[in-house]
Amino acid sequence: MTWQQIYDPFGNMIISTALAAIPVVVMLGALGFFHIKAHIAAGMGLVAALIVAVFAYGMPIDMAGRAAMLGGFTGLLPIGWIVLNIIFLHQLTEQNGSFKVLQDSLSGITEDRRIQLLLIAFCFGAFFEGAAGFGTPVAVTAAILIGLGFSPLAASGLSLIANTAPVAFGALGTPVITLAQVHGYDLMQVTAMIGRQLPFFSLLVPFWLIWAFAGRKGMLEIWPAILVTGLSFAIPQYLVSNFMGPELVDIIAAIVSMLCLVGFLRVWQPKKVWTSPALRGKDVSADQAKPPQPVVKHSKEALIAAWTPWAILSVFVFVWGLPPVKAWLNGIFSPKFPIDGLHNLIMKVPPVVPVPHPEAAVYTLNLLSATGTGILLAALVSAIVMKYNPVAIVRTFFKTVWLVKYSLLTIVLMLALGTLTRFSGTDTTLGLAFANTGVLYPFFGTLMGWIGVALTGSDTASNVLFGGMQKVAAEQLGLSPNLMGAANSSGGVMGKMIDAQSIVVASTATRWFNKEGEILRYVFFHSIALACLVGLYVTMQAYVWPFTLMVVK
Repeated sequence: MTWQQIYDPFGNMIISTALAAIPVVVMLGALGFFHIKAHIAAGMGLVAALIVAVFAYGMPIDMAGRAAMLGGFTGLLPIGWIVLNIIFLHQLTEQNGSFKVLQDSLSGITEDRRIQLLLIAFCFGAFFEGAAGFGTPVAVTAAILIGLGFSPLAASGLSLIANTAPVAFGALGTPVITLAQVHGYDLMQVTAMIGRQLPFFSLLVPFWLIWAFAGRKGMLEIWPAILVTGLSFAIPQYLVSNFMGPELVDIIAAIVSMLCLVGFLRVWQPKKVWTSPALRGKDVSADQAKPPQPVVKHSKEALIAAWTPWAILSVFVFVWGLPPVKAWLNGIFSPKFPIDGLHNLIMKVPPVVPVPHPEAAVYTLNLLSATGTGILLAALVSAIVMKYNPVAIVRTFFKTVWLVKYSLLTIVLMLALGTLTRFSGTDTTLGLAFANTGVLYPFFGTLMGWIGVALTGSDTASNVLFGGMQKVAAEQLGLSPNLMGAANSSGGVMGKMIDAQSIVVASTATRWFNKEGEILRYVFFHSIALACLVGLYVTMQAYVWPFTLMVVK
């Protein structure tokens, strides 16, 4: 028996939209305003989503339960698997002291916390976003920043802010490739269009990042380094996306940016060195700019040993992200489990899709090709290189499982909530509310992508969810479909910092457990402000010369 999604069950979009928003409001309100623990808040949101889906949208209760179960499995693999294993690697490097050496080596490049943020949160994070995506960059950079002595809020919040501009081309271009394949966009055209939107924000985000950390004065003190970082990322991002394709955009841009920043620091250093690792106005004195402190020197052998685990991680993550490698590993072991009672039994209908079609509900146990498995192997190889014995490796792994148990539960519940909203159609109701804005659609259509990522935790999922609707709405309004398809992805990147999954990953990586609400409150303004700026930029591309010349028809 099939069930057809209904996007306006009450015949009144205001009422239907308000009901569809209840699960999100419950979860975010519990986290951000009532300081409820993340796994409890996620459970409350899931219960609210079940009630709305069954009693307001008429979804059969067994289908609702199966949709939540599918999301829970997805939360464990691939997302939770990434978090668990990156924290495992971090634990290994901390226990043998190599992480302290890495910290000192970064201080040797620069003691200035602002420039360390540019190098680690923006450049290094962009590399991991391009290679793996799906939470990896935030987990890695937040863990490194907390090890460098950054405050938990700074390490978490700033890692999330930095992981924005690269997201549309993350995991070797997966969000863009999926958008083109699922909704019939020309891959090179929509890639080029995204490459004409995001470079502006790739230049802006480093300035925004340092402003958020150090304030306007602190930002202006190092503006040359920020400009070098942003430009050396934005220019390759534009060139690769417009002339090569989506797969290597982030990786090439990140490597170029890192090399340019490190090279620039050989000829330039700030007059004042900012040594406080905490956010301005947060548990620190007003005078944060201090004289340089002595740098701890280590032997060449010690430095190589300290960086080796992270070099191994980079290699494994990059290799695991290559499509031929994924295909080969999936060919060895990748069983698919159609969810009985749900698979192909829910019909998605117009205006979301041109013709009704059933929603697939298949869980793929791609354990070998999962990014988390690559990270686990990198951790095991690193442990051998660091001369851990097998007993110590196993003990550290299970210690890590215990450490992140509530975070894993939270991720499971968050993904259950997001998957249920997708199958029940409530997230589509929210998208349709944005689609009914007429001439203002370029702005609100961009925000549709933002809310899609905020709900699902994935730019890829947001593109699957709303990419078709963007195309239909653009054609009806006489806009370029490529413009709005790209806007869905470009606007979505700014929702990455407030999606519950990313916040839990950040709090786990920094071991700042049960503080997800504080992280959410800190990043929310930055997320909505940047999303609105993307919306304004897309609106200018739609209507204002000479920005209209950038549009790929």
